[in-house]
Amino acid sequence: MSPASSIERLVDEIKQNEGIEEVTLVSRSGMHVAGEVPKNAHRETFVAMSAILLGAAETATSELQEELSYVLVVLEGSKIILHEGGPDSILTIKISDEGEVEEILKNIEQPLEELKDNL
Repeated sequence: MSPASSIERLVDEIKQNEGIEEVTLVSRSGMHVAGEVPKNAHRETFVAMSAILLGAAETATSELQEELSYVLVVLEGSKIILHEGGPDSILTIKISDEGEVEEILKNIEQPLEELKDNL
């Protein structure tokens, strides 16, 4: 299996978790790598701003001597988790408003580690 198809398979596996609506893998430079952006979102804008959001959070918290776990964006009817997807990538996970963030993060640990190993 090629690395690209392994990455797509792992992104699809993450998306199968209850409460997850969309999963997108983004490079730290703001380019689309794998997965789908949320419906009605402009792909280039969504992936670029996802990279900026996580980068800004890392910069803003760097003086705290703690490692950033993830960024949570709470919207009216959903949430977006921005999580490191490897040294050069970001995993953006759009979840339903009822989705339990901590449970989802626990459920994706194994495929996320596998994804990091494939990048």
